[in-house]
Amino acid sequence: MNRKSVRPVLAGLFVIIAATNLTDIVLHAIGVYPPMDQPIDDALALLAASYRFVIGICGAWLTAHLAPDKPMKHALFLGYVGVFLGLVGVVVTWNMGLGPRWYPIALVVLAVPQCWAGGRIYQRQAR
Repeated sequence: MNRKSVRPVLAGLFVIIAATNLTDIVLHAIGVYPPMDQPIDDALALLAASYRFVIGICGAWLTAHLAPDKPMKHALFLGYVGVFLGLVGVVVTWNMGLGPRWYPIALVVLAVPQCWAGGRIYQRQAR
């Protein structure tokens, strides 16, 4: 992947990380989530997975939009980066008691499908 291809992937990754962290902070601040030092339950983990899925689609759409060529390839590469980062998250947080164990696994499993969806939406719009 050349330098022109790395930038769109980094832009999508930045948007996903920034938007999900900002959403988390807001939900903690308004009392939807418990304090940061307390675990979340299944319902809140489902909420988090849901908005992360939507934000992931948006980040992949941005990556595809910014790609110099082959937008779907770039969007899927973002998904593969998400799988890698998600697996790191599973390993690091497994015994930390932050919430249900299915949650970080779900983020890994959903990384490529959400990026495929974002790339596909971009392709349909670009026609």
